[in-house]
Amino acid sequence: MENSLNVKSAESCRWDAVSLGEIMLRLDPGDGRIHTARNFKAWEGGGEYNVVRGLRRCFGMRTSAVTAFADNPVGRLVEDFMLQGGVDVSHVIWKDYDGIGRTVRNGLNFVERGFGCRGALSCADRGLTAVSQLKIGMVDWEKIFGEEGVRWFHTGGIFAALSESTAEVAIEALKCAKNYGTVTSYDLNYRASLWKSIGGKARAEEVNREIAKYVDVMIGNEEDFTAALGIEVEGVDENMKTLPIEGFKKMIAKAVSLYPNFKAVATTLRSVKSATVNDWSAICWYKGELHRSVERPGLEIYDRVGGGDSFASGLIYGFMKYDDAEKAVNFGAAHGALAMTTPGDTSMATLKDVEKLAAGGSARVDR
Repeated sequence: MENSLNVKSAESCRWDAVSLGEIMLRLDPGDGRIHTARNFKAWEGGGEYNVVRGLRRCFGMRTSAVTAFADNPVGRLVEDFMLQGGVDVSHVIWKDYDGIGRTVRNGLNFVERGFGCRGALSCADRGLTAVSQLKIGMVDWEKIFGEEGVRWFHTGGIFAALSESTAEVAIEALKCAKNYGTVTSYDLNYRASLWKSIGGKARAEEVNREIAKYVDVMIGNEEDFTAALGIEVEGVDENMKTLPIEGFKKMIAKAVSLYPNFKAVATTLRSVKSATVNDWSAICWYKGELHRSVERPGLEIYDRVGGGDSFASGLIYGFMKYDDAEKAVNFGAAHGALAMTTPGDTSMATLKDVEKLAAGGSARVDR
């Protein structure tokens, strides 16, 4: 069918999925606060990378990440995390380090989890990072998509916001992917802190509206669609405590009318009761029909960072494995929910965990 995703066969490609984006060293103060911490636990994380990492570790798919690091011990530590996660590192670009970071650095992301009335907090230190300096022509996309072969390519709004050139690289990659029949997905992932010094929402909308022309599967929450594409969601209050489903249906209809190239649109639905209790579900439009996941009211959250990325990886797996939007949105919502029960950006869930939860399984002990 014309509106189907038509994912290429596994036999025809080296990679099931490839991402493009920044991967930072996450420093986590545990149950404490960043500004009073004396110890931090180190993880790796990045909006686009988290998706392929989840596809590899939870869903057993062959994945690679296109990114760049300054060649110093911090960059090599992040590489080691990638290797532990099973994500291929052959497309990492290494930049010579000048000894102090005047010209190139690796990104650091300090993240506290939040609890109850205190929301999660992220403080990123990512100026002059190696990946933010990527420019058109630096990545051999013809080799990746033409010679090696990729079934699914994923990037997002965090990478596009890092610099003027990263948005251009994202478009370069998306165009090449489509030339070779690779399905493309994009998570809008609007971050006000990334855009505020380079034009704010107006610039975010300008950039993302251009990128959206080359996307098959568009992913985001209500703030993402409003801030990054200028598509309002009716009836959502500022504290995200009310998320009327009719407003989301209209939002998706508007997105599809503006971008007829969209073959699927998916959005998470999160009503925030507190930092540690959210109502959680998702909807997905595909082949002219809307599908809603199982609703999880009062979902208890340990660490919300990365929940949306894990939703994306579960959604992608469902589409690649079954070409079924109902399965895809339920795999996505289940995987996102499970990822928020453990620390760090990346998923610790197994395929068995996801299948059980997506099918309506409980949290009773497994013996």
